[in-house]
Amino acid sequence: MKFLKDIINIFFPEVCLCCNEHLTTNENTICINCRHDLPLTNFSFEKNNLVEKSFFGRFPIENATALFYFFKKGKVQQLIHELKYNKQQQVGCFIGNWLGLEMTESTRFKNIDYIIPVPLHKKKLKTRGYNQVATFGKSLSEKLNISYHETFLIKVSATKTQTKKIRLDRWKNVQELFVVQHKNNLKNKHILLIDDIITTGATLEACCKAFKNIEGLKISIACMAYTK
Repeated sequence: MKFLKDIINIFFPEVCLCCNEHLTTNENTICINCRHDLPLTNFSFEKNNLVEKSFFGRFPIENATALFYFFKKGKVQQLIHELKYNKQQQVGCFIGNWLGLEMTESTRFKNIDYIIPVPLHKKKLKTRGYNQVATFGKSLSEKLNISYHETFLIKVSATKTQTKKIRLDRWKNVQELFVVQHKNNLKNKHILLIDDIITTGATLEACCKAFKNIEGLKISIACMAYTK
């Protein structure tokens, strides 16, 4: 298989999704140099980290983490842009495997029953063709040995992009847009809610509130990146 990959790379060389330099046979998705430049948060090992603090007074969560800090025009933005808009779904696998390994080394993410992604509305899902957090979630599922479920949480109405909205507008834009299905299966469970980027946390807060009346349910959060 390695020989075949070498032959293919001669004619169709893979490039780093951050810097566009050719990847060597031992590199995957991004080159070693760019990998070392990615801004890690180490939140998986830090209680009361910035993600968890962002939910204080909004919704009680158990633990939260994000693998990277997100900066405008940075390499993490480039990676997630490739994932969301250029169909480079291997980015989700790359980040999911990395964060999953980190979370297994932490003592803070034990006894989780299900991994649940923030859903896309069916119209956006049809247009894009995939939920950008799906490969991320499935890779986490394999690393953590936790089942991944896309049907527990659904988005019931479409919203305009959140990218350029101010904080209050983001909050208003996501209220009461999410509905929980199969509620009986979630009683007394601990779920890991996942998304790509945390900016204000408004979308995740709205998702958490959709689960609020389920008896004994606990929520933790894991995302690819956190906007500092």
